Amino acid sequence: MSSNSNKMGLMGLTTIVTVNMMGSGIILLPSSLAATGGIALLAWAVTAIGALAIAYAFAKCGMYCTDDGGMSAYAEKAHGKSSFFIASYTYYVCLVISAVAIAVSCVGYLEYFIPWLKETPIHTFVGVIAILIVTMFANVKGAKITGQISTITVWGIIIPVLGLSIIGWFWFDTKVFAEAWNPNDISAGSAIYAGMSLTLWAFLGIESAGANSGTVENPKRNVPLACMLATVFSAATYIASTTVIQGIIPNEVLAKSDSPFGLVFAQMFSPLVGEIITAMAIMACLGSLLGWQFTNAQVSKVAADMRLFPKIFGDVNKYDAPFKGMMIMLAFELILAVMTISPTLLKQFNVLVNLAVFINMVPYVLALTALGIIMRNADVNQKEYNNGIIIGSVAVLYSIYGAYSTGEEAVFYGAIITLLGYFFYGFIASRENVIKENVIKENVIKEDVIKKVSS
Repeated sequence: MSSNSNKMGLMGLTTIVTVNMMGSGIILLPSSLAATGGIALLAWAVTAIGALAIAYAFAKCGMYCTDDGGMSAYAEKAHGKSSFFIASYTYYVCLVISAVAIAVSCVGYLEYFIPWLKETPIHTFVGVIAILIVTMFANVKGAKITGQISTITVWGIIIPVLGLSIIGWFWFDTKVFAEAWNPNDISAGSAIYAGMSLTLWAFLGIESAGANSGTVENPKRNVPLACMLATVFSAATYIASTTVIQGIIPNEVLAKSDSPFGLVFAQMFSPLVGEIITAMAIMACLGSLLGWQFTNAQVSKVAADMRLFPKIFGDVNKYDAPFKGMMIMLAFELILAVMTISPTLLKQFNVLVNLAVFINMVPYVLALTALGIIMRNADVNQKEYNNGIIIGSVAVLYSIYGAYSTGEEAVFYGAIITLLGYFFYGFIASRENVIKENVIKENVIKEDVIKKVSS
């Protein structure tokens, strides 16, 4: 009994998974989805089903594979060491892109207080760069500080989104919503395709849900259940908040807003309340960015420790933070921010989101297709295995469709980035082969020496 007293129960785990998942992914989506109209809600429904399947499959992977590396470790079980590298590499690239996208979101809300940021694309770029630099250097004191800050700041977006989902209905206007339903007169299939990558973006991070099953009471039951409950709750909140906001703010206004949640609360209550919500959203973005940057630094550190990334990514400072790797990541983020400068902040955000979602589907597919062998190695019963295979297959097929929905440009550049990963791995594999040969030679020499001495 005493050993379980310090372990987390179902509700505690569900809360943590929900907080980790929601982050700042929703913060600009109402404006992005407004380009399609209210019919984009159909994409939320499809994404919710796919996210449930992914959550369940990753929960099972996390329960039965506790090796360091998360998705990369899962992928290696089925596809070998090269897939550990490719999964780590693509996830690393995805998080670099995601960091810039989150910084763009933050600037969108900062524009309310600093109008100078939206005067030109260069001004917006300066704001993005400043946020990336500040949050990266805030990470240098290690995981403890980063975790404490992120745990607090994430509520800056969860509270407004959840609050809007509950109380926003009092301001909901069916006429406004009906006018926003299908302004472009497109089919349901086209609407789902248009909104899929954007809605999937809001669920990224779901892969970490089952990572700490050892700290949970009855993990076989509670880990998958918590993942499912958290995903259902997040999906319901996302759908409700997006529906409400489209029934309060006229679609043409919403589609041009860089701070949709601040805008809707200002209309519901007063400009002062809108300013408070905007400030909370900025706080949430900064905390989310802080957490994701540190996570990515750890991804590259684990890969470096396994000799799959350059050694410099594994070097840590006195706070056990991989500072040099962080500086390299910051350089990549700054280069990407330059490459994606757009006339409007929303356009830059959408470009980044599509590319991030496509690239993230690569480690998703690699990891999810390893579920079968992971369960076989864990010697699960046939019923659990069958359920895992069915749900895992849904998760994989959904991930593939999610990659397809990002559009031609994201698929093209994402494929090039992924192929470059295999190019890099060729050198790593060659180096590892030389090391193995040298070890074998050394062992042979040692054995010969021992034989001569013994004779």
